[in-house]
Amino acid sequence: MTDASPTTADQEAWDGLVLCATCGVEQAGALAAESPAELSEARDDVRRDARSEVLAAVCAICEDDRQWVPADGQRWTTVGELRASGASTEVAELEPNLWAVRVSGGVGIGQHAKILVTEAGNLMVDVPAYIDRAAVDAVVGLGGLAGIIASHPHMYGAQSAWAEACGGASGPVPVYISEPDAGWLARRPANTIVWSGSLTPLTGPAEPTGPAGLPGSPVTASQPGGHFPGSVVVHFSGQDGVGVLLAGDTVGVARDRKWATFMRSFPNYLPLSGAVAQRIAGHLDRYDYERLYDNFSGVISSDASAVVHRSARRHADWAEGRMDHLT
Repeated sequence: MTDASPTTADQEAWDGLVLCATCGVEQAGALAAESPAELSEARDDVRRDARSEVLAAVCAICEDDRQWVPADGQRWTTVGELRASGASTEVAELEPNLWAVRVSGGVGIGQHAKILVTEAGNLMVDVPAYIDRAAVDAVVGLGGLAGIIASHPHMYGAQSAWAEACGGASGPVPVYISEPDAGWLARRPANTIVWSGSLTPLTGPAEPTGPAGLPGSPVTASQPGGHFPGSVVVHFSGQDGVGVLLAGDTVGVARDRKWATFMRSFPNYLPLSGAVAQRIAGHLDRYDYERLYDNFSGVISSDASAVVHRSARRHADWAEGRMDHLT
Protein backbone atom coordinates (compact mmCIF):
# COMPACT_ATOMS: atom_id res chain seq x y z
CA MET A 1 0.00 0.00 0.00
CA THR A 2 1.02 3.62 -0.32
CA ASP A 3 0.96 6.55 2.07
CA ALA A 4 2.09 9.12 -0.51
CA SER A 5 -0.29 11.53 -2.20
CA PRO A 6 -0.16 11.80 -6.00
CA THR A 7 1.85 14.61 -7.53
CA THR A 8 1.24 16.89 -10.48
CA ALA A 9 3.57 14.62 -12.46
CA ASP A 10 1.34 11.66 -11.58
CA GLN A 11 -1.72 13.47 -12.92
CA GLU A 12 0.14 14.36 -16.11
CA ALA A 13 1.02 10.69 -16.60
CA TRP A 14 -2.58 9.60 -16.00
CA ASP A 15 -3.86 12.25 -18.39
CA GLY A 16 -2.27 10.44 -21.33
CA LEU A 17 -3.98 7.12 -20.59
CA VAL A 18 -6.23 6.16 -23.52
CA LEU A 19 -9.71 4.83 -22.83
CA CYS A 20 -12.49 3.61 -25.08
CA ALA A 21 -15.05 6.40 -24.94
CA THR A 22 -17.90 3.87 -24.76
CA CYS A 23 -16.83 1.14 -22.32
CA GLY A 24 -14.12 3.14 -20.55
CA VAL A 25 -11.52 0.34 -20.63
CA GLU A 26 -7.87 1.40 -20.88
CA GLN A 27 -5.99 0.78 -24.12
CA ALA A 28 -2.38 0.33 -25.15
CA GLY A 29 -0.95 3.08 -27.34
CA ALA A 30 -1.36 6.82 -27.46
CA LEU A 31 -3.48 9.41 -29.19
CA ALA A 32 -2.32 11.79 -31.86
CA ALA A 33 -0.23 14.76 -30.75
CA GLU A 34 -3.01 17.36 -30.83
CA SER A 35 -3.99 18.86 -27.51
CA PRO A 36 -7.34 17.88 -25.93
CA ALA A 37 -8.68 21.36 -26.78
CA GLU A 38 -7.69 21.02 -30.43
CA LEU A 39 -9.21 17.56 -30.64
CA SER A 40 -12.44 18.69 -29.01
CA GLU A 41 -12.79 21.39 -31.66
CA ALA A 42 -12.00 19.07 -34.57
CA ARG A 43 -14.61 17.62 -36.87
CA ASP A 44 -15.69 14.12 -35.89
CA ASP A 45 -14.13 12.51 -38.97
CA VAL A 46 -10.78 14.22 -38.29
CA ARG A 47 -10.99 13.17 -34.65
CA ARG A 48 -11.43 9.53 -35.56
CA ASP A 49 -8.79 9.60 -38.31
CA ALA A 50 -6.17 11.08 -35.97
CA ARG A 51 -6.71 8.27 -33.52
CA SER A 52 -6.86 5.42 -36.00
CA GLU A 53 -3.15 5.86 -36.73
CA VAL A 54 -2.15 4.75 -33.23
CA LEU A 55 -5.05 2.63 -31.95
CA ALA A 56 -7.13 -0.28 -33.13
CA ALA A 57 -9.94 0.54 -35.53
CA VAL A 58 -12.50 -0.61 -32.98
CA CYS A 59 -12.55 -1.55 -29.30
CA ALA A 60 -12.65 -5.35 -29.12
CA ILE A 61 -14.74 -5.27 -25.94
CA CYS A 62 -17.37 -3.02 -27.53
CA GLU A 63 -17.46 -5.06 -30.75
CA ASP A 64 -18.47 -8.12 -28.71
CA ASP A 65 -22.18 -8.90 -28.47
CA ARG A 66 -22.25 -7.96 -24.77
CA GLN A 67 -21.43 -4.32 -25.57
CA TRP A 68 -21.89 -1.99 -28.54
CA VAL A 69 -20.00 0.29 -30.88
CA PRO A 70 -21.84 3.61 -31.26
CA ALA A 71 -23.74 4.10 -34.49
CA ASP A 72 -21.40 6.95 -35.45
CA GLY A 73 -18.31 4.83 -34.96
CA GLN A 74 -15.52 4.09 -32.54
CA ARG A 75 -14.32 6.92 -30.30
CA TRP A 76 -11.24 7.08 -28.08
CA THR A 77 -10.54 9.52 -25.28
CA THR A 78 -7.99 10.12 -22.53
CA VAL A 79 -8.12 10.74 -18.80
CA GLY A 80 -6.90 14.25 -19.55
CA GLU A 81 -9.76 14.96 -21.95
CA LEU A 82 -12.25 13.71 -19.40
CA ARG A 83 -10.70 15.86 -16.68
CA ALA A 84 -10.82 18.90 -18.95
CA SER A 85 -14.50 18.24 -19.68
CA GLY A 86 -15.40 18.17 -15.98
CA ALA A 87 -15.20 14.51 -14.94
CA SER A 88 -15.05 14.04 -11.17
CA THR A 89 -15.00 11.27 -8.59
CA GLU A 90 -16.81 10.54 -5.36
CA VAL A 91 -15.72 8.06 -2.70
CA ALA A 92 -18.65 7.11 -0.46
CA GLU A 93 -19.15 4.60 2.35
CA LEU A 94 -21.60 1.77 1.63
CA GLU A 95 -21.22 0.04 4.97
CA PRO A 96 -18.39 -0.19 7.52
CA ASN A 97 -15.16 -1.09 5.68
CA LEU A 98 -16.79 -1.05 2.24
CA TRP A 99 -16.62 2.04 0.03
CA ALA A 100 -17.72 2.89 -3.51
CA VAL A 101 -15.78 4.96 -6.04
CA ARG A 102 -18.14 6.63 -8.51
CA VAL A 103 -17.33 8.77 -11.54
CA SER A 104 -19.55 11.51 -12.93
CA GLY A 105 -19.06 13.25 -16.24
CA GLY A 106 -16.80 10.47 -17.45
CA VAL A 107 -17.12 7.53 -19.80
CA GLY A 108 -17.80 3.86 -19.46
CA ILE A 109 -20.94 2.16 -18.28
CA GLY A 110 -21.23 3.83 -14.90
CA GLN A 111 -19.82 1.12 -12.67
CA HIS A 112 -19.28 1.66 -8.96
CA ALA A 113 -15.86 0.37 -8.00
CA LYS A 114 -15.65 -1.00 -4.46
CA ILE A 115 -12.87 -0.57 -1.89
CA LEU A 116 -12.82 -3.34 0.70
CA VAL A 117 -10.90 -2.21 3.79
CA THR A 118 -9.28 -5.04 5.75
CA GLU A 119 -6.52 -5.44 8.32
CA ALA A 120 -4.62 -7.48 5.72
CA GLY A 121 -4.74 -4.65 3.17
CA ASN A 122 -7.36 -3.01 1.00
CA LEU A 123 -8.76 -4.49 -2.20
CA MET A 124 -10.30 -2.59 -5.11
CA VAL A 125 -13.05 -4.69 -6.67
CA ASP A 126 -13.87 -3.41 -10.17
CA VAL A 127 -12.15 -0.30 -11.41
CA PRO A 128 -13.31 3.22 -12.32
CA ALA A 129 -12.95 4.32 -15.94
CA TYR A 130 -11.15 7.44 -14.70
CA ILE A 131 -8.51 8.49 -12.18
CA ASP A 132 -7.71 11.82 -10.56
CA ARG A 133 -5.86 13.18 -7.56
CA ALA A 134 -8.99 13.60 -5.45
CA ALA A 135 -9.96 9.95 -5.83
CA VAL A 136 -6.44 8.67 -5.20
CA ASP A 137 -6.10 10.92 -2.14
CA ALA A 138 -9.36 9.50 -0.79
CA VAL A 139 -8.28 5.89 -1.37
CA VAL A 140 -4.87 6.59 0.17
CA GLY A 141 -6.74 8.05 3.13
CA LEU A 142 -8.47 4.70 3.57
CA GLY A 143 -5.08 2.98 3.68
CA GLY A 144 -4.25 2.65 0.01
CA LEU A 145 -4.51 -0.61 -1.90
CA ALA A 146 -2.89 -4.02 -1.64
CA GLY A 147 -4.49 -5.33 -4.83
CA ILE A 148 -7.04 -4.82 -7.59
CA ILE A 149 -9.45 -7.39 -8.99
CA ALA A 150 -12.03 -6.83 -11.73
CA SER A 151 -15.14 -8.97 -11.93
CA HIS A 152 -14.98 -9.10 -15.75
CA PRO A 153 -13.47 -7.23 -18.73
CA HIS A 154 -16.05 -4.42 -18.77
CA MET A 155 -14.70 -3.48 -15.33
CA TYR A 156 -10.99 -3.22 -16.22
CA GLY A 157 -11.34 0.56 -16.37
CA ALA A 158 -8.08 2.42 -15.72
CA GLN A 159 -6.66 -0.46 -13.68
CA SER A 160 -3.00 -0.02 -14.64
CA ALA A 161 -3.06 3.64 -13.54
CA TRP A 162 -4.79 2.80 -10.27
CA ALA A 163 -2.26 0.03 -9.59
CA GLU A 164 0.63 2.44 -10.10
CA ALA A 165 -0.99 5.28 -8.15
CA CYS A 166 -1.57 3.11 -5.09
CA GLY A 167 1.65 1.09 -5.21
CA GLY A 168 4.06 3.50 -3.57
CA ALA A 169 7.78 2.79 -3.39
CA SER A 170 7.23 -0.96 -3.74
CA GLY A 171 5.83 -0.54 -7.25
CA PRO A 172 2.36 -1.14 -8.68
CA VAL A 173 0.01 -3.30 -6.63
CA PRO A 174 -1.03 -6.66 -8.14
CA VAL A 175 -3.87 -6.66 -10.65
CA TYR A 176 -5.65 -10.03 -10.57
CA ILE A 177 -7.13 -11.12 -13.90
CA SER A 178 -9.38 -14.13 -14.37
CA GLU A 179 -7.61 -16.60 -16.69
CA PRO A 180 -10.61 -17.36 -18.95
CA ASP A 181 -10.96 -13.63 -19.69
CA ALA A 182 -7.30 -12.61 -19.91
CA GLY A 183 -7.47 -12.41 -23.70
CA TRP A 184 -9.54 -9.23 -23.36
CA LEU A 185 -6.66 -7.29 -21.79
CA ALA A 186 -5.49 -4.39 -23.95
CA ARG A 187 -2.73 -3.54 -21.46
CA ARG A 188 -0.84 -6.19 -19.50
CA PRO A 189 1.71 -4.60 -17.13
CA ALA A 190 4.24 -6.69 -15.24
CA ASN A 191 2.09 -6.55 -12.08
CA THR A 192 -0.71 -8.54 -13.77
CA ILE A 193 -1.45 -11.87 -12.06
CA VAL A 194 -3.59 -14.29 -14.07
CA TRP A 195 -5.48 -16.81 -11.94
CA SER A 196 -8.14 -19.49 -12.21
CA GLY A 197 -10.39 -21.41 -9.85
CA SER A 198 -10.38 -19.62 -6.50
CA LEU A 199 -8.12 -16.99 -5.01
CA THR A 200 -7.35 -15.35 -1.68
CA PRO A 201 -6.02 -12.01 -2.93
CA LEU A 202 -5.05 -10.67 0.50
CA THR A 203 -2.96 -12.31 3.20
CA GLY A 204 -3.43 -11.71 6.88
CA PRO A 205 -5.18 -13.01 10.01
CA ALA A 206 -7.17 -16.20 9.60
CA GLU A 207 -9.86 -15.01 12.02
CA PRO A 208 -13.21 -13.87 10.57
CA THR A 209 -12.41 -10.32 11.73
CA GLY A 210 -9.11 -8.66 12.37
CA PRO A 211 -8.21 -6.02 14.97
CA ALA A 212 -10.60 -3.11 15.41
CA GLY A 213 -13.38 -5.08 13.75
CA LEU A 214 -11.78 -4.98 10.32
CA PRO A 215 -12.48 -7.97 8.08
CA GLY A 216 -9.51 -10.31 8.18
CA SER A 217 -8.34 -12.90 5.70
CA PRO A 218 -9.61 -14.76 3.86
CA VAL A 219 -11.23 -12.45 1.40
CA THR A 220 -12.04 -15.01 -1.25
CA ALA A 221 -12.64 -14.73 -4.98
CA SER A 222 -13.90 -17.38 -7.38
CA GLN A 223 -15.13 -17.68 -10.96
CA PRO A 224 -18.77 -18.75 -11.36
CA GLY A 225 -18.72 -17.51 -14.97
CA GLY A 226 -21.92 -16.62 -16.76
CA HIS A 227 -21.72 -13.02 -17.94
CA PHE A 228 -18.17 -13.87 -19.07
CA PRO A 229 -16.60 -17.34 -18.81
CA GLY A 230 -14.28 -16.03 -16.11
CA SER A 231 -16.69 -13.71 -14.30
CA VAL A 232 -15.56 -13.22 -10.70
CA VAL A 233 -17.28 -12.76 -7.35
CA VAL A 234 -15.59 -11.66 -4.11
CA HIS A 235 -16.75 -12.76 -0.65
CA PHE A 236 -15.91 -11.38 2.77
CA SER A 237 -17.41 -11.02 6.24
CA GLY A 238 -18.82 -7.63 7.10
CA GLN A 239 -18.11 -5.84 10.35
CA ASP A 240 -21.32 -7.33 11.75
CA GLY A 241 -20.03 -10.83 10.98
CA VAL A 242 -22.51 -11.34 8.13
CA GLY A 243 -21.27 -12.65 4.80
CA VAL A 244 -21.17 -10.14 1.93
CA LEU A 245 -20.87 -10.96 -1.77
CA LEU A 246 -19.56 -8.51 -4.38
CA ALA A 247 -21.18 -10.04 -7.44
CA GLY A 248 -20.16 -7.74 -10.30
CA ASP A 249 -22.43 -8.48 -13.27
CA THR A 250 -22.62 -12.18 -12.41
CA VAL A 251 -25.82 -11.43 -10.52
CA GLY A 252 -27.70 -8.24 -11.38
CA VAL A 253 -29.96 -6.79 -8.70
CA ALA A 254 -33.50 -5.98 -9.87
CA ARG A 255 -34.99 -2.55 -9.29
CA ASP A 256 -37.24 -3.81 -6.49
CA ARG A 257 -34.21 -5.46 -4.83
CA LYS A 258 -36.33 -8.54 -4.16
CA TRP A 259 -35.13 -10.36 -7.27
CA ALA A 260 -31.97 -10.80 -9.28
CA THR A 261 -31.17 -11.51 -12.91
CA PHE A 262 -28.54 -13.39 -14.90
CA MET A 263 -27.51 -11.85 -18.20
CA ARG A 264 -24.95 -12.31 -20.93
CA SER A 265 -25.63 -8.73 -22.01
CA PHE A 266 -27.51 -6.11 -20.02
CA PRO A 267 -27.57 -3.33 -22.66
CA ASN A 268 -28.42 -5.77 -25.46
CA TYR A 269 -31.03 -7.65 -23.38
CA LEU A 270 -29.46 -11.08 -23.88
CA PRO A 271 -30.22 -13.47 -21.00
CA LEU A 272 -28.23 -16.48 -19.92
CA SER A 273 -29.88 -19.87 -20.08
CA GLY A 274 -31.81 -21.27 -17.15
CA ALA A 275 -29.17 -23.94 -16.65
CA VAL A 276 -26.40 -21.35 -16.34
CA ALA A 277 -28.45 -19.22 -13.93
CA GLN A 278 -28.92 -22.23 -11.68
CA ARG A 279 -25.25 -23.18 -12.06
CA ILE A 280 -24.28 -19.73 -10.81
CA ALA A 281 -26.62 -20.00 -7.83
CA GLY A 282 -25.14 -23.40 -7.02
CA HIS A 283 -21.58 -22.09 -7.27
CA LEU A 284 -22.41 -19.33 -4.80
CA ASP A 285 -23.55 -21.91 -2.25
CA ARG A 286 -19.89 -22.26 -1.23
CA TYR A 287 -20.33 -18.89 0.48
CA ASP A 288 -22.41 -17.88 3.46
CA TYR A 289 -23.75 -14.49 2.40
CA GLU A 290 -26.59 -12.32 3.60
CA ARG A 291 -25.90 -9.18 1.56
CA LEU A 292 -25.07 -8.82 -2.14
CA TYR A 293 -23.82 -5.85 -4.16
CA ASP A 294 -23.71 -5.71 -7.94
CA ASN A 295 -21.32 -3.34 -9.73
CA PHE A 296 -23.79 -0.49 -10.02
CA SER A 297 -26.03 0.71 -7.20
CA GLY A 298 -27.89 -2.55 -6.71
CA VAL A 299 -27.82 -4.15 -3.27
CA ILE A 300 -29.80 -6.96 -1.66
CA SER A 301 -29.55 -6.06 2.01
CA SER A 302 -30.86 -9.27 3.56
CA ASP A 303 -31.44 -12.94 2.72
CA ALA A 304 -29.42 -12.54 -0.49
CA SER A 305 -28.65 -16.24 -0.93
CA ALA A 306 -32.35 -17.12 -0.90
CA VAL A 307 -33.08 -14.28 -3.33
CA VAL A 308 -30.43 -15.59 -5.74
CA HIS A 309 -31.81 -19.14 -5.66
CA ARG A 310 -35.43 -17.99 -6.03
CA SER A 311 -34.43 -15.75 -8.92
CA ALA A 312 -32.45 -18.50 -10.66
CA ARG A 313 -35.48 -20.79 -10.54
CA ARG A 314 -37.73 -18.05 -11.92
CA HIS A 315 -35.19 -17.25 -14.64
CA ALA A 316 -35.08 -20.92 -15.64
CA ASP A 317 -38.86 -21.18 -15.68
CA TRP A 318 -39.16 -18.29 -18.12
CA ALA A 319 -36.14 -19.20 -20.24
CA GLU A 320 -37.26 -22.81 -20.63
CA GLY A 321 -40.88 -22.08 -21.52
CA ARG A 322 -42.64 -23.12 -18.33
CA MET A 323 -44.25 -19.69 -18.03
CA ASP A 324 -45.35 -19.37 -21.65
CA HIS A 325 -49.00 -19.62 -20.62
CA LEU A 326 -48.67 -16.10 -19.23
CA THR A 327 -47.64 -14.61 -22.58
